[in-house]
Amino acid sequence: MSSYQEPVLAPVLEFLKKPHGLYIDGQEVESGTEQTLNIYNPADGRVIATCADATKAQVDRAVSSAWQSFVQKFWVQMLPVQKERILLKFADLVEAHADELAQLLTLEQGKSLGMAKALEVNCAVQWMRYTAGLVTKHNGHTLDVSIPFPEGAQYKAWTTKEPIGVVVGVVPCNFPLLIGVWKILPALAAGCSVVIKPSETTPITMLRLAELATLAGVPDGVFNVVTGQGSGCGQWLISHPLVNKVSFTGSTDIGKKVAVSAAADLKEVALELGGNNPAIVLKDIDPNVAVEGLLASSFLNQGQVCAASSRIYVEAPLFDSVASQFEEAIKSMHIGSGFDPQAQINPLSTYAQQRAVESHLTQIRDQGVEIITGQQTPQDGFYVSPTLIINPEHSEPLTQKEVFGPVINLTRVSDENEALQLANDSDYGLCASVWTNKLDKAMTYSNALKAGTVWVNSHAFIDPNMPFGGIKLSGSGRDFGVNWLDAFSETKSLCIRY
Repeated sequence: MSSYQEPVLAPVLEFLKKPHGLYIDGQEVESGTEQTLNIYNPADGRVIATCADATKAQVDRAVSSAWQSFVQKFWVQMLPVQKERILLKFADLVEAHADELAQLLTLEQGKSLGMAKALEVNCAVQWMRYTAGLVTKHNGHTLDVSIPFPEGAQYKAWTTKEPIGVVVGVVPCNFPLLIGVWKILPALAAGCSVVIKPSETTPITMLRLAELATLAGVPDGVFNVVTGQGSGCGQWLISHPLVNKVSFTGSTDIGKKVAVSAAADLKEVALELGGNNPAIVLKDIDPNVAVEGLLASSFLNQGQVCAASSRIYVEAPLFDSVASQFEEAIKSMHIGSGFDPQAQINPLSTYAQQRAVESHLTQIRDQGVEIITGQQTPQDGFYVSPTLIINPEHSEPLTQKEVFGPVINLTRVSDENEALQLANDSDYGLCASVWTNKLDKAMTYSNALKAGTVWVNSHAFIDPNMPFGGIKLSGSGRDFGVNWLDAFSETKSLCIRY
């Protein structure tokens, strides 16, 4: 950490120095065990903090705290407008501490400081305020029923929404704050209690967020954080009998295991899983528009974005121009720490992910495929140079699997029909895009692409009012939108004869 001490804020340094335990019942509690996890700065590989690797007993304590807060109903029965005010104050505190939170994110995750603040922290505030507004608008429906017995009886029926109970949120390492907010806020807005398990590599920002929640007035026990490895802490949370819903964001392989484990108790499960997302570039589009948009969506957060555009299919007349512009851009990208304002490519979040991406690239090099790489990476840290793969075979693992790194596949296609066939020939279905100036093509191909979200002439832009989620191996369930709280609620039907 010594190379970055000068730009780091004093409160950030103080927070990192603490031995971090768990956050239960409105306070950070000592782990009570020697089991700890080292947290590394991806820019240089140095240890910047330690946190607890929770035991089974500690997981039980956190879930029991959430359960007790739920059954005692002091959050559930609070007036909707009171809950709304607390959640809005929570958002205000996150905004007020934006610089601090952004630096914590950069230090533990590796992303640029500018993106940490502008994209992750500021967007988290936007989503928090949107979700807080849903608290006072969570409605059931009146129902017309046709019950004919007994003769002459009349009926009134309606539905109400009740919080589902204790929600476990499992948060990945690519957006430790923003994705955490996507699990915490709708659960709290619906009246649930929450236990969050951040990634074992990026838990620090979440622990600070929990402190801000308590400061905002979220009652003790309603929002808890446990840190630890997925194979222990994560599994114990998912299988805990007092948990009613699991919201998981992560890889497809782990998501399948989560679904199986939760199924034993018929828990509600929402899975936002991997993506290997196609983009179709049709010959009528201005190549400058397509390249600018796809560069941003492909290399955002070093490609560690489930919605990143990773498979780009370009009609033959435009291919050489697009490939040339991509090559020029990739070779000009500066690589460096998230604290370097000139760096356009930062380190990947973990050493393991760096090794996984490099393994994919080694495999494709052995096939003799044309590969274009960017500038040399720093010696220390978890860096991968931005990489362009030209015309890889469709059967290659690099084309079929989620790489989760700064790697783009660029493929020449003879026409738009070949592009559509290749785009849809995937086990994943999170998102896709089509790039065209023709309205009929935009409508035809946005309807034909098999994905949970399809953009036209943009990619990876999301909004709290636009539902988001995948099909096929990209998961189940939807986040965001005006009906978001329904996913954290039970629907009760009531029927009265009079």
